[in-house]
Amino acid sequence: MSSRVVAILVVLLVILGGAALLYRHEEGGRRPDNAASLGRTLFQDLKAADIVAIRIVEPKATLTLQRKDERWVIAERADFPADIGKVREFVLKAIGLKIGQSEPLGEKDRARLNLDASGTKVEFKAADGKDLAVFTVGRKYFKREVENPDKAIPDGRFVALPGEAGTAYLVGDALSQAAARSAEWIDHTSFQVEKVKTLEVRYPAGDGYRIERAADNAEWKLAGAKPGEKLDISRANAASYSLQLLELADVAAKDTPDTGLDKPILVDATTLEGLSYAIKVGKLAGQNYYVSFTSSGTYKAEAKDAKSAENKAAREKMLAQHVLLIPKSKLDDTLKPRAELLEKPSQKK
Repeated sequence: MSSRVVAILVVLLVILGGAALLYRHEEGGRRPDNAASLGRTLFQDLKAADIVAIRIVEPKATLTLQRKDERWVIAERADFPADIGKVREFVLKAIGLKIGQSEPLGEKDRARLNLDASGTKVEFKAADGKDLAVFTVGRKYFKREVENPDKAIPDGRFVALPGEAGTAYLVGDALSQAAARSAEWIDHTSFQVEKVKTLEVRYPAGDGYRIERAADNAEWKLAGAKPGEKLDISRANAASYSLQLLELADVAAKDTPDTGLDKPILVDATTLEGLSYAIKVGKLAGQNYYVSFTSSGTYKAEAKDAKSAENKAAREKMLAQHVLLIPKSKLDDTLKPRAELLEKPSQKK
């Protein structure tokens, strides 16, 4: 190889090396200052075993979940049990949150992303009441444009930490359960009246009805039927069977005013298994009735169903200590006026 060719190769290497250095410098300049935080766990030292309370604060509501022995309860609902599965899921999600994006956060951005007082503040607390972790949950994040952000499933959520006022983080979980609504945290299993034998409904004005049957497959009879009146069996079945399908929409706060339970609709039911239920139905709160109840008697179960019966009785005992919210749709058939349980003239044969 001639000395001239060697010289040319040396020059080319110098040029290429300089270009590579320039490229690396430019790429480094484009790299965000906070790139090191991307992919990092948001709460590196948070441990589930250390958490004994979760406080969730929204602009108009506060909810406190507290761990008591092996249970989680809702303080603002007179220690009504929280669904432990939902609490565990939320805690594990929070512990596993990873930073997907990090952006500078100014005052205008804070309001735009709901990372100010309009957001939801979440506090994880230790046994001594000190904060283990605190963060604000802000606006939902969507990778694509959606018609209705309130109903669409988001791809992530903007969050902020109190010690990092100038930074907004984007995490890949929607954190939909970060809400101060007790309905989001409870088991919605209600008391349920199965195999009804007698059903009596009495309204505050004095009207009402009573239906009864002798056995599971026996026909319903209307007590005090007047000449020409005939019970519509399908409606009687619906009135009784609806009590077996009750669901819990929510539980009312202990000091809830004006529930209507001082002048309620009274629903008394007995079952073929010897149980008795005295149910009070109060006013409507949106699409749910305020409801309270008491029950008596012992469920006679076979040995294989003994544990299930025991759990059912224990939950009913707990539910009876609270004012419940039951969906109107679940009680409509039971609360029909007496006249609507009768066959219409055109139905009579």
